[in-house]
Amino acid sequence: MRESLSRGLARVECVALLEPGDRLPHSESESVMTDQWRDLITMEPGKRGGRPCVRGMRITVYDVLSYLAAGMSESEILDDFPYLTADDIHACLAYAAERERRMLVVPT
Repeated sequence: MRESLSRGLARVECVALLEPGDRLPHSESESVMTDQWRDLITMEPGKRGGRPCVRGMRITVYDVLSYLAAGMSESEILDDFPYLTADDIHACLAYAAERERRMLVVPT
């Protein structure tokens, strides 16, 4: 996936190294939750446009992160979406952290 971002006068091209179905290598020093997200976050070409989803359901990582960013608490999300668990929310955060850590920024 490639997308261009403009920040001030500098333009950079961001290349996300994660593709659907990829299982990223990780070091022993990373937390257990980092490993657990790999079992909870799925990507299927025919579901939500191949975006990362929670446990094969139609709720995306983006959905969960946007609720958190909008100020919803973990308990509010769990109340509104009873099929989600606290581990699902933590997996979304761990996935986003891993993706951010793996993003390569190439000046153009």
